[in-house]
Amino acid sequence: MNKKMKRYLLNILAKSRRQEGFTLIEMVVVIAIIVILILLIVPNLIDQKKKADDKTSDAFRTTIQTQVELYKDDKGKKPTTLMDLEKEGYLTLDQITRAKEKKITIENGEVTKPK
Repeated sequence: MNKKMKRYLLNILAKSRRQEGFTLIEMVVVIAIIVILILLIVPNLIDQKKKADDKTSDAFRTTIQTQVELYKDDKGKKPTTLMDLEKEGYLTLDQITRAKEKKITIENGEVTKPK
């Protein structure tokens, strides 16, 4: 085997023994990209959760208002409290509990928004 071939093979072996890894700069860049993505995504997720909660509350108030309208049509009078609706079977006890948690009331036959 000639000297050039021997040197070539030793060079290949030396290269394969080296462990390749990430440099500190590469790792810092990757971490910076991840942090930027998190900073962009998290506020949007929080905003979307609030919007979803608001829509759920609006839908729940609409459900209660529908039951108030049914009560008025059936009984010919306006319910004065949520308990009137529960006694007559228009709302369940769970719905009443949820309405109280969300501070929803009835005034003059209309469902009021929490303050």
